Amino acid sequence: MSTAEAAPETAEAQDPGHRSKSSSPRQIPVIGVVAEDEEMQGVFKPMDLNRVIKLLEENDEDDLEEKQLKSVKKLVRYYQNGLPLRDLAQIFKILNLCAGKIENQPCFIEPAYDILKLCGLPFLKKKVSDEITYAEDTANSVALLGELMKIPSSELRIQICKCIIDFYHSEPPKKHIPGYQQASSSYKIKMAEVGGLAKTMVQSMILLENQLVEKLWVLKVLQHLSTSEANCTLMVKAQAASKICAHLNDTDPSGQLLFRSSEILWNLLEKSSKEEIIQQLSNLECLLALKKVFKNLFMRGFSHYDRQLRNDILVITTIIAQNPGAPMIECGFTRDLILFATFNEVKSQNPLVKGLKLSNSYEDFELKKLLFNIIVILCKDLPTVQLLIDGKVVLALFTYVKRPEKHKIIEWSVAQHEELQLHAIATLSSVAPLLIEEYMSCQGNARVLAFLEWCESEDPFFSHGNSFHGTGGRGNKFAQMRYSLRLLRAMVYLEDETVNTDLCEKGTIQQLIGIFKNMISKSNEKEEAIVLEIQSDILLILSGLCEHHIQRKEIFGTEGVDIILHVMKADPKKFQSGLGYSVLLFSTLDSIWCCILGCYPSEDYFLEKEGIFLLLDILALNQKKFCNLILGIMVEFCDNPKTAAHVNAWRGKKGQTAASLLIKLWRTEEKELGVKRDKNGKIVVMDVAENIRAKIYAVLGKLDFENLPGLSAEDFITLCIIHRYLDFKIGEIWNEIYEEIKLEKLRPVSSDKKILESITTASETIGKMVASLQSEMIESQTRQDMQNEQRVYTKIQGTHKQRELANKSWENFLARTSNAKILKKAKRLQEKAIESSKYNEQPQNAIYHRTVIRGLNTTVPSGRVVTVESTPVRLLGGPLADTDIALKKLPIRGGALQRVKTVKTVDETKKSIPS
Repeated sequence: MSTAEAAPETAEAQDPGHRSKSSSPRQIPVIGVVAEDEEMQGVFKPMDLNRVIKLLEENDEDDLEEKQLKSVKKLVRYYQNGLPLRDLAQIFKILNLCAGKIENQPCFIEPAYDILKLCGLPFLKKKVSDEITYAEDTANSVALLGELMKIPSSELRIQICKCIIDFYHSEPPKKHIPGYQQASSSYKIKMAEVGGLAKTMVQSMILLENQLVEKLWVLKVLQHLSTSEANCTLMVKAQAASKICAHLNDTDPSGQLLFRSSEILWNLLEKSSKEEIIQQLSNLECLLALKKVFKNLFMRGFSHYDRQLRNDILVITTIIAQNPGAPMIECGFTRDLILFATFNEVKSQNPLVKGLKLSNSYEDFELKKLLFNIIVILCKDLPTVQLLIDGKVVLALFTYVKRPEKHKIIEWSVAQHEELQLHAIATLSSVAPLLIEEYMSCQGNARVLAFLEWCESEDPFFSHGNSFHGTGGRGNKFAQMRYSLRLLRAMVYLEDETVNTDLCEKGTIQQLIGIFKNMISKSNEKEEAIVLEIQSDILLILSGLCEHHIQRKEIFGTEGVDIILHVMKADPKKFQSGLGYSVLLFSTLDSIWCCILGCYPSEDYFLEKEGIFLLLDILALNQKKFCNLILGIMVEFCDNPKTAAHVNAWRGKKGQTAASLLIKLWRTEEKELGVKRDKNGKIVVMDVAENIRAKIYAVLGKLDFENLPGLSAEDFITLCIIHRYLDFKIGEIWNEIYEEIKLEKLRPVSSDKKILESITTASETIGKMVASLQSEMIESQTRQDMQNEQRVYTKIQGTHKQRELANKSWENFLARTSNAKILKKAKRLQEKAIESSKYNEQPQNAIYHRTVIRGLNTTVPSGRVVTVESTPVRLLGGPLADTDIALKKLPIRGGALQRVKTVKTVDETKKSIPS
């Protein structure tokens, strides 16, 4: 075997990560020096890379530089089709050595440049496992590219950037090399992530402050790197967001800097910690840069690209504005954004908007919506309120809250105007509660009520319903109604008496009740969700207006009660459908509390329409979320003397009474709280923590705890505890006081100690008394159960006895009919019994009539009329089948008479036919 053939085998057997010293007897790693014909075939021949490294490290010989350059050029020539992974570490060491010589020997720029060009070629593997085996060496080598950015050579920096960009645009090798295959397309990208290349590239931007071309190349690299979450995390650690944002306004005639910077910021926000990015951008320097960029694009950007970029910058600003600590007001950005949002609706003399006009293009339409959206975010910062007042934001938004005007030319299309209208009303719901005076000065209530009147009217209007705010409102005005009601709800819940009084004076209560009734008739399955939301909001608004005002409750009146009863009569299954019925029911219960309770005519009407029955029906559903509110309403309703009769008259499933239902809820609550009971239902550990039991106690207390119908023994046992709930609660409080005194090691004075002990003793006595009463009830119930059981047994015994007598009678009858001797004997006994029953002394001149027909061989009582036992006509027919004669059938074994047809008697002169 020749030396040339043996060398590759030795190199493969050697550890790939091991570097042999020159004195080592083992073969060193080699790659092929190719002949010209072999080069055309792409075959690697031995070449000593360690010799090249050693040559570059030397500096003694006179002609050393020429030899070094020659050896590097030879290396570049032999790797022109790709870099094997096993040699990558040595090649990058050679690159690093060349880079280190550039400062004193500029001639090494070209070799370093050539090697960097090789790095853009495919990485080659000889074995499938090479990607794993050489992963660490590859990651370290790729990371070296970022470190080489420190070399003050524009040519090299640009080539490094091109090399990294080529990672994302891999191409197959120009020539196929036998025994090698290209590493996977994502291998370089993954190694760049592992090696932390993104971090070093961000850090290199400090070196490029005044180098625009190089800076653009670095931004292009970062744009590619930021498509990975791992790289974005590394970039965030290097403060990439703040560094890039601070230089958005650097001079760049091409416009690439702004575009690539915004793209990188977007990727960082999407693929890394959003909170961390917001913190990095929430400084005065970054916000001033964003402000300047946005103003320039807003005022001077007219191309499609400029408008898109403007909107992207505004979205990034919106995200930053979510941070309360961002100095949006201090940098003047908030004032400018408010101006840009309202200059179309409210005329301004500010030179920034003089002569500006938005078109109906998609980008300008999106800008308008983004400006409305950022106002909602900015108004959460209270110092912004004054700027909103100065900018007349409420007046600008109210220009959209009106019915469409015919023949009026508007700058937006119909669909765009509708979407902006809904967005403006939604924005008012956030802004108007902060600016009550401005809202009232703009006649806000009157505008909203007039708009609601239009929403309810039959005016022709075709809604497009394309936007988020228009969901469920296609072809109708439901979307406009929904957001108008949300605005009213937000204002009413401020509890500002000026606003609420103005609403009531304008007839809001009657108008809302009318809208609710109309919604009942208009609703269908397709629009059910939005209709339910509208109805819920109406009830909440009415609750807010009527609460604590008897006169307004009277205005609510019977019509208001009717809409409440309508909701309560809904199918109970709907309350679990997820379409908003639960919210509607909550709103309904709240309106009962706020709009009915306290107004006696409304209470009486509610009772008259069986409202209490409906409340108890819902309570019987055992929905935990409703129980507390319903019980609170029941407590208040029980102050009305007419309520008790309705409560006691209610019956649920299987005849359950209201008292039984309440006691069952009590036990359920105790079970959830972990209150321990014995097998008979007696409480083992006393517990009276805060829960719905207090309300159950209050309701039963107003029913006097007496004469409660439909209670079982277990219910009565529980009722004893409920009856003493207040005593137990007082005892619990004093027990807590006593335990705190002991915990703090305090010694009460003798009089206080005596009082405390007496209170504790009294509580214990009450507990024992309740336990004793429960025991008596249990014993009484046990006795009652035993008596009931005995009665049942007696009844069963009597039934069996009757059954035995009937069987014996039947057996006697069979014996008489089948045995003549027994029949005769029975006849004799019968006649003897008849004779013994007669009166022995006959009066004088008395006529004696025989009561027995002679010659009969029967033992049954016989008379002139008898029943003829025959085969039923309905089965076989017979001689009587077609006659009018019908007989009464008297079964021998007893039973009720069966009437078949009209009964006719046989002629009394005829003799009876014996059976």
